[in-house]
Amino acid sequence: MAGGGGGGTTWVKILGLGLGLLTLSHGLVAANVEVGLLHPALLAIGGLMVVFGSCEAMILCVEGIAARMRWNPFVAGSMAGMAGNIPELIMLGFVLAAKPRLGFIVVAMTLHVGAMAFGLYSALLPRDASGQARLPEPLVKLSTDQFAGAAGIYFATGLIMVLLRSFGAGSHGGEGLGPSDLYIIGALLLLVQAVGTVELIKRFGTTPDRGEWVSSVEEAEEADEAPVPMGRIVAFGALGLGTSVIGGHAVGDFADILVLRLAEAGYSEMVGALVLSIFACAGGYIMIASAHMRGMYDLALANVSGAITQNAVLVMPVALIMLAAFSQVGVIAALPNGAVLPIDLETTSVVLLLFPPLLILWKAVKDDGRVSWSESAAMVAVFGLTLYFLAEHG
Repeated sequence: MAGGGGGGTTWVKILGLGLGLLTLSHGLVAANVEVGLLHPALLAIGGLMVVFGSCEAMILCVEGIAARMRWNPFVAGSMAGMAGNIPELIMLGFVLAAKPRLGFIVVAMTLHVGAMAFGLYSALLPRDASGQARLPEPLVKLSTDQFAGAAGIYFATGLIMVLLRSFGAGSHGGEGLGPSDLYIIGALLLLVQAVGTVELIKRFGTTPDRGEWVSSVEEAEEADEAPVPMGRIVAFGALGLGTSVIGGHAVGDFADILVLRLAEAGYSEMVGALVLSIFACAGGYIMIASAHMRGMYDLALANVSGAITQNAVLVMPVALIMLAAFSQVGVIAALPNGAVLPIDLETTSVVLLLFPPLLILWKAVKDDGRVSWSESAAMVAVFGLTLYFLAEHG
């Protein structure tokens, strides 16, 4: 998840440099030059730079729409974050086509990494005299509902995976989840996202979330009231979509190489998935840090919370639907009994262990709309322990 595009042309330079690195990488391969680790390094760095640039372009496109619609900063940041997912979804499509099981695990691990990012970022928020950090109203009243809804769906899915595997039940004899299973789970999660997006715009779209710590955002908003030309909006959208395909393909190729090298070095698949999930989130986290440094805390919070909600009810369901579709059209091979997503220790644990992080997020944010130091410490402890168990024993 990415969001909160900043001003200036730095992202254009990053995008151009990334395209240059990818051109160099493919040129070396075409010339049959032995480069060792340089080729995957160029794919990773160049691909991520291009994805970062494409995310920024998509974000600027949506921010232009937001300015025309007069959305408040939190809503604008949330919508920009959703647009920033488009390049990452394209990148994910290449990974799923090459390594379907690993791609699923990476998406789930991204949720765990996003939860850890929220816990860590909550410790950086401005606090009042009592040590409480105030949270935006949309996050408290709406995002928490998505936390709870996603927690219930993932808990139920994880339990049914355990039962199917234990008793060899279901249409595929406990081997895994089939296309129809993935379509249904994906559709229900997307329903949560669709309703949440409509409610976000209707309830909070034009209502300023005024708090003592968002004045800098409001001042910036007041200083830039000129509507963005529609041609500029369309151009940013086209640029974002086009470059996302290039960057996504490069990162997908890097994922193949990374998993192979880690396996050769004796590392578990979960460690590789954790590394890939951090790579996938890097662009979004850079933009969160940028918004925080400029005092735009609502934009930063919109994106750090969106790293969880949008991955839970947008990216994951799209990944499940892509897996089902890829299987039906022959892009990926089905398992012997017709299942698409295998049920094993890794796939089950990443789903079932999503419940505790989402539960504590719901509790920490929902109870009083503020985050205390104790809640920040508890979140970091729970999220860190979950990541440790997944990487070490998953």
